[in-house]
Amino acid sequence: MIKIIIERRIMPGLEEEYEQAAREAMRVSLGARGFVGGESLVERGRNDHRLMITKWRDMRAWKEWYTSEARSMAMQRILPLLTEEESIRIYEASY
Repeated sequence: MIKIIIERRIMPGLEEEYEQAAREAMRVSLGARGFVGGESLVERGRNDHRLMITKWRDMRAWKEWYTSEARSMAMQRILPLLTEEESIRIYEASY
């Protein structure tokens, strides 16, 4: 099991549009093979900072989603709303 942490900064005034696009992207990811779950968080006091935490069965499942046409289409709505490139970090359990 791995967790993907995605940080995004939204252009001021476009938060609602971002929320709609992010909800749609999460809805589409629900059908992706190996997707376990996810959540979207807003940094307290900084409405333009967003954090997505998604859980995947393994790296292969994440890579399939990351390079998929479905994610590419979802990102076409999200990318124009960002002030900078999203940051993606991958975590796994340390036993």
